[in-house]
Amino acid sequence: MVTVALDLEPERAARYIGRAKPSHPSLVDQAHRMDELFGVVNVPSGLWIDEEGMIVRPPEPAFPEGSVNTLQEYPPLPEGLPPYTEATLREARKIRTEPGRYVAALRDWVSLGRGSEFALTPEEVVAQSRPRPPEAGLAAAHFELAQHLQRSGDGDGAVGHFRAAHRLQPENWTYKRQAWSLQRRDQGPTDVYDGDWVSDVLKIGPENYYEPLQM
Repeated sequence: MVTVALDLEPERAARYIGRAKPSHPSLVDQAHRMDELFGVVNVPSGLWIDEEGMIVRPPEPAFPEGSVNTLQEYPPLPEGLPPYTEATLREARKIRTEPGRYVAALRDWVSLGRGSEFALTPEEVVAQSRPRPPEAGLAAAHFELAQHLQRSGDGDGAVGHFRAAHRLQPENWTYKRQAWSLQRRDQGPTDVYDGDWVSDVLKIGPENYYEPLQM
């Protein structure tokens, strides 16, 4: 198993990796190549690749058991939270996850390999993969340019390319969250971008933030 964080600022991801103390390789993908190469549009996503290097399941929601979104009953929110933080937490609690189904399927594949009912054929992988129209490739190019400008110290110049990536592939939450977090750590509203995390989640409904598992 390998975990990959998508973050233009690796030191931010490194803090969480250090706290988790993983026993497996944990990488930071500054360039968001996972988005570009495999069609990842949200996190956490899981991608299954067998020993021969063949994809047997394309990216899909991959919540671990015991994560905060798996609680059956949430404790009350603390009083005095900033309004945007409170709104974020309230909507996040409505997000649908299916960690039990995913983890059970993953363990079945680890145990049975190609004999697992959850291991897809190449044709099934293609059919279940997210469509990659020309707009997705153009969005990736704009996002790559935005990252280059951001790393070069031209944050203002990066904004137009981030906005283009959002417009061309609006379902890519990793593109949007990366750009938003560079302006505000809480991904809240600014004069720079048209959306923010809470507003965009409310538009689609938090129950649709992740696509349902196709298992």
